[in-house]
Amino acid sequence: MLKPIYPVSCSPALAACQRLMQSLVFWLCEPATTALSINQQNMQPPRFASAIEADWLWHFLQRLDAGQPLLTHAQTIAALPDDRKTVLCVWVHSVSAVEMQFHPVPPAWPVARPGVGEAVWKAFKILMEAFYEKGLRSGLPYLPDGTPVATAGITYKNFVQIFRDAHRLNSDTDAREVCVLCGGPLGQTPEVDHWVAKSAFPLLSVCADNLLPICGECNSTSNKGEKAVHSNGSFVDWYHPYFRPANGSLHLEYVLPKLTVKCKSTQPADQPKVENLNNLLHLADRWTREFKAEHARHLGTLRRREQNRIQKSQTRHTQAEIQDYFHQWKNTDLLPSEPHYEVHQLLCDAMQEQCRLAAWEKELELVL
Repeated sequence: MLKPIYPVSCSPALAACQRLMQSLVFWLCEPATTALSINQQNMQPPRFASAIEADWLWHFLQRLDAGQPLLTHAQTIAALPDDRKTVLCVWVHSVSAVEMQFHPVPPAWPVARPGVGEAVWKAFKILMEAFYEKGLRSGLPYLPDGTPVATAGITYKNFVQIFRDAHRLNSDTDAREVCVLCGGPLGQTPEVDHWVAKSAFPLLSVCADNLLPICGECNSTSNKGEKAVHSNGSFVDWYHPYFRPANGSLHLEYVLPKLTVKCKSTQPADQPKVENLNNLLHLADRWTREFKAEHARHLGTLRRREQNRIQKSQTRHTQAEIQDYFHQWKNTDLLPSEPHYEVHQLLCDAMQEQCRLAAWEKELELVL
């Protein structure tokens, strides 16, 4: 989380959908609700807040998943015994309060699935994830500000574009975009990450505070993927993109002899959070690769310049000239809006150390 991360203008629409999901589950878990209760008439206000939401939800339940309408999964939940309905409601209440996990005394976070049985959990998971996979993809019944709307509601494509525009460091639409997590290139097709994995907590599939467009490398299975962002239910030693951002709380350090990068906290007490974030995203390893690659690029540039000087019978580079080269790169050519700005800035500082300047001379002589 090298860059600031902001809630975007369409977050109210996602929050409204999150409330709709919760309302659906709580209704299905009412003792009086049975599988036969789930029909369009019974879903009208005041059962759900507006006729627009009720009608959208009814049509949503008709959509197919693996050949079955989502309605069948809702019916499976409604057919639960009352005691298991209570268990599911308690779990939903706990999971819905993600923000409370970042308060001084957080409530207990469920680390296990609710005890409702494998078949019911599967039905619940399919139903909740469908709000993201099918609902958000095709359009939710809300304007960006959360107002119900029958057509042209917020979509996945809208959300990604709004997020990209809000976090764009260069206003030029043709400029490179930067991943808010690692500071590297965002890429043309960023992937929306569920910070708390939807596979384990499907209720959060469209939660505004849980969605984060990031680069494909950050979201790969070898990095963030669907890994846990808590320690056995405790978020104390973890950052969160919205509730406890790492921006400004970590900095990069280099180990010059090895040309490696380390992640450090600006406050010693936060070092466990930095280590967890680094382990989650393998930031130090990825930044080290970029550090070394950029070092190699500049070494190649200086070697070519040295060859040109030799061919023109000019004097060789001096340490002062090499230092000026990196000084100019850092203060004139290095742009904060470009990917890997922090890594390249770190390289500039490292390359101007006296021992590194002396090494440049030796390395440039190798091509003679």
